[in-house]
Amino acid sequence: MRDVAIIGIGTTKFGEIWDASFRDLGIEAGLKAMHDANLTGSEVDGMFIGNMSSGRFINQHHIGALIADYAGMASRNVPATRIEAAGASGGIAFRQAVMAVASGMNDIVIVGGAEKMTDVTDEATNSILDSATDQQWEATMGVTFASLNAMIARRCIHEKIVTREEMASMAVNSHAHGALNPDAQFRKAIDLNTVLKASMVADPLGMFDCAPISDGASAVVLCPLDMAKKYTDRPVKVASSAQASDTLALFQRKNITTFDATVAAAKQAYSLAKIEAKDIAVAEVHDHFTIEGILALQDLGLFKRGEAGKAVMDGQVMVGGKVAVNTSGGLKARGHPIGATGVAQIVEITKQLRGDADKRQVPNAKYGLAQNVGGTGSAVVVSIMEAI
Repeated sequence: MRDVAIIGIGTTKFGEIWDASFRDLGIEAGLKAMHDANLTGSEVDGMFIGNMSSGRFINQHHIGALIADYAGMASRNVPATRIEAAGASGGIAFRQAVMAVASGMNDIVIVGGAEKMTDVTDEATNSILDSATDQQWEATMGVTFASLNAMIARRCIHEKIVTREEMASMAVNSHAHGALNPDAQFRKAIDLNTVLKASMVADPLGMFDCAPISDGASAVVLCPLDMAKKYTDRPVKVASSAQASDTLALFQRKNITTFDATVAAAKQAYSLAKIEAKDIAVAEVHDHFTIEGILALQDLGLFKRGEAGKAVMDGQVMVGGKVAVNTSGGLKARGHPIGATGVAQIVEITKQLRGDADKRQVPNAKYGLAQNVGGTGSAVVVSIMEAI
């Protein structure tokens, strides 16, 4: 197996983007990534696209062909594959591309992630998000994606794993970093009281505990590590990428206060990268809801079980703390265009390891981690990148 490098990154702004279509966003991110990698496009021999639900958001299926066509790759018959895994679509598309390059099947691969979510009503959007749960045993019974996470949050509070205030501090952390990211949907810091006093969504989760509805796209370019210097003098090595699954329905799990798929994927990712959790300097974790962010910190081994919330509250996950978390603003402040999220995490970690994160730069970062989640932890991918 060959070592793999990231040689180019690109992203659009995230938010309610009314003046750009789905294809506009995807092409913009892809062109930026190719320009960053000093590619003309003729070298590309594979494409992977992360996308959850374009068929319902914009009534457009066959996304791989669409992006290949408008990226100018169809005329060269470049294979383009769409990956769907709910919120983990982008992260798993990235992992598939890493495996394609590592195996020798492809040399230059573009990974894109895109979603256009604001062209439908809020009611329709929530219905689409709920489709990431078990339709037979959860959604049709009236359980929503938000209420499932509220159940997790309530149980964690009951077991004294986290307090309501500690959970709310996860949103404060994300917004503090998002205020420094010019591509973030929300570029304004908030305080703890703002989160706690926000209107209720699903008790105990309020509006500021939940990621927004977003449009946007991100892209990265991969190649074998031994070819990387041909394109850039600042490649970032993909140290590992691991994926794990769990039951689709939450009620089928023995314990809902940990995501076993995150634990399993992280264990494999650390092993493949030959490092430990303590070596991670910066991490992008999947905080679709604040409770997911707290659980990620303990499931990834960045903090001990029951201590993650206090660590966030104490500022240990800010830039300059023990481990900088969600320096992009995370899903909560950067935004969460579902298919793009996992790729956007890779873009942020690459910026950090290249020293390009400007005011949110983590000094001397050697290893960065991205954790991307589908459903309520039913699909998880953990990828580790290394500065070289």
